[in-house]
Amino acid sequence: MISFLTVLIYTVLGSLTGALLSLIPSLHIYNVAGFALLIWHASQSLIPQIAVAPFFISLVVAFSFINTIPMTFVGAPDESATVTILPGTKMMMSGAGYEAAVLTGTGSLIGLFMLIAMTPFFFYLFPTIHLIVSPHMHWILMLVMIYMLMSEWPKGCGMGKTVLQRFLNAWGNIFAGLLTFGLAGLLGLIITSKSPISHEMGFQNIMPVFVGLFAIPSIIQNLLSNEKIPDQHIAESINIDARTAGISAYQGVIGGMIAAYLPAVTAGIGGIIAGHATAQRGDKLFIISGGVSKIIYYVGAFLFLFIITPLSPNGLGKGGLNIILKPVLTPEKGDFFVILSVILVSGCLSFLMLLHMSKWVLAFLKVVDYRQIYIASLILMFVIVGGLTGFMGLMVMIVGTFVGMIPVFFHSRRSNCMAVLLIPICLNMAGYGDVVMEFLGLL
Repeated sequence: MISFLTVLIYTVLGSLTGALLSLIPSLHIYNVAGFALLIWHASQSLIPQIAVAPFFISLVVAFSFINTIPMTFVGAPDESATVTILPGTKMMMSGAGYEAAVLTGTGSLIGLFMLIAMTPFFFYLFPTIHLIVSPHMHWILMLVMIYMLMSEWPKGCGMGKTVLQRFLNAWGNIFAGLLTFGLAGLLGLIITSKSPISHEMGFQNIMPVFVGLFAIPSIIQNLLSNEKIPDQHIAESINIDARTAGISAYQGVIGGMIAAYLPAVTAGIGGIIAGHATAQRGDKLFIISGGVSKIIYYVGAFLFLFIITPLSPNGLGKGGLNIILKPVLTPEKGDFFVILSVILVSGCLSFLMLLHMSKWVLAFLKVVDYRQIYIASLILMFVIVGGLTGFMGLMVMIVGTFVGMIPVFFHSRRSNCMAVLLIPICLNMAGYGDVVMEFLGLL
C-alpha cells in the first residue's frame, strides 16, 4: 500500500513538474531530467528509489503532451517562412491555435492507448524482430539518411535575372540541407571522439550540441519574427470522426515505432517516412498522427526498456531518458505493467492539463509579448548549458547554433541536424568508425 501511494504521488508530482517546465519555449525535458538527476545524486532522500522511474517517465509523458503549447502558440513564423509552416502553426495563424493544441493532445492520448493495445506484440513479436533486425542496423540507418536527403524538395520559385540566380533560388534549400547534414555529421564525429566537455558531465555530453542545433535557432528565429499572434478562438469541439482518428493512429504508430526503435531517429524523421509510406493527406490527420508519433517516440522508447524476455534480457529501450537513468535504474521482470500504469495515469492527467493550460497561455499572450518569453528562454539556455557543462559546453553550443541556423534561413529540413548522431552511430555499427576518425585525425 505504501509503495502504491509512493508511486502515485511521484507520478502526479512528475506530471505537474513536467507540465510547468514544458511551457518554457525551446526547453527540452531531457535537459531538465539530467539536472534533476544531479539533484537526486546529491540528496537521494528527495526521491525514493522505487519512485525514480515513475517520476522521470511522468516528466516525459507530460512533456509529450504540454510542449505542443509553446510549439504552437509562440512559434509564430515570419512571412518568408510560410512555405514551410506546419499545419499546427497554420491553424494558429488563422486563429485556431487552441484547436491545433487539442488535436495534438488527442493524438497523444490515442498513442497512449495504442501502447497498451500493442503490449502482446511487444512481448511476443518485438524481441524476435529485434533479434533479426539488429545485425543489419547500420545499413538500415544508412537508408534512412539517404531517404532524408533524397526526399527533400526544392522550395524556391526559380525567380531571378540570371540563370544562376534562378537556379540558386529554386535549389538553395537543397544545398543548404546537404551542407547542414555534412556539418552536423562532422560535429557529431568530433563530439563523440574528442569531446571538449569534462568527463564528469559525460551523461550530458551531447546536450549542448542539441541546444545549439535546435533550441537556440528556434529562439533566434522567433525573436527576428515580425508577425503578431492573431486573436484566437476557443473551439468547443475539434470535430474528428472515427475514420480520421483511425488513419491518424495507423500513420502515427508507424512513425513513432520507427523513431522509438531505430537509434538516432527522431519523431520528425519517423513522421516523414510514415507520411510518405501511407500517402495520407489533411491538416487534422497530420496533426493528430504527430501527437501519436510523439508519444510513442518519447514514452515508448523508455517503456521498451522494460520488455524483459529470454530474447531481450536487457530490454529494448533507447533514447535520452534511458541514457540518463541507466546508471541508477535496473529494470526487472514485472516492471513493464507498473510503468504502463504510470504512463496511463500521467497521460490522462497531462491531457486534462493541456486543455486548461492552453487557455491560460492564450490569455497570458494577450498581455505579454512572446518575444520577451523567448529572451528569458535564451538566458535560461545559457544558464543550463553553462551550469552543467561549463565554458567548453557553451562553445560547443555556439558552434551547433551556427550549423542549426542554416535550415532556419534557407528553409531546409531541421531534421538534417540529426546527422550529428546518425553518422557516428552508423559508422560505428558498420565497423568503420575508427577508420574514419583516424582519417580525420580525431584519434
